[in-house]
Amino acid sequence: MSTEEVKATVVPYDEVEATKVYISYNNVHQLCQEASAKIKEFKPDLIIAIGGGGFIPARMLRSFLKEPGMPTTRVYAIILSLYEDLNSVSTQNEKLGAEVVRTQWIDYEKSGIDLIGKRVLIVDEVDDTRTTLHYTVSELKKDVISQCQAKGGNPEDTKLGIFVLHDKLKPKKADLPKDVTYIAARQLPDYWIAYPWESTDIVTHTRKAIEQGNDVFLP
Repeated sequence: MSTEEVKATVVPYDEVEATKVYISYNNVHQLCQEASAKIKEFKPDLIIAIGGGGFIPARMLRSFLKEPGMPTTRVYAIILSLYEDLNSVSTQNEKLGAEVVRTQWIDYEKSGIDLIGKRVLIVDEVDDTRTTLHYTVSELKKDVISQCQAKGGNPEDTKLGIFVLHDKLKPKKADLPKDVTYIAARQLPDYWIAYPWESTDIVTHTRKAIEQGNDVFLP
């Protein structure tokens, strides 16, 4: 591809900013708070956070799911790569990767856990193309089958759920199994969502989120 062709694919900064949705930490916290009632109905035994966007929402959810006299819900981290960074933090210089790359997964032996008969909640920040979520569900189902074969058990006794802050209203590249519980705090058009943990200037970021009405919304 020539230099001229590369430049032609870059979206002007002003156009990117015009469709960028800024989300504050307060907003994320309250989205988790609001969704926690539905998530409690799912009754997760453990949470699997997809990094890096699922880490902070998962930690917030753990606080909202805590019940008096009951153990805190354990959070496990996995890291998957889908976006290929082209040496830039700007949105127009990222492109969607062709496949999911597993960077970090659960070490079941060292963690001392299995998924047999568990209710597992997968947490990520956004459901964009659904590729990452589909991959995670598929791989966890494989783990469940393997563990049931080794230890005994029925894979159908393990229930998977998904929680995302935002579900983008766009065609998805993959479907989720019908037996997976799906909870999205909000649905929105296919805009670029700027989350606070991605920001290098949190003051300006928060100001823009407030201006867009994406800050505190609960009393």
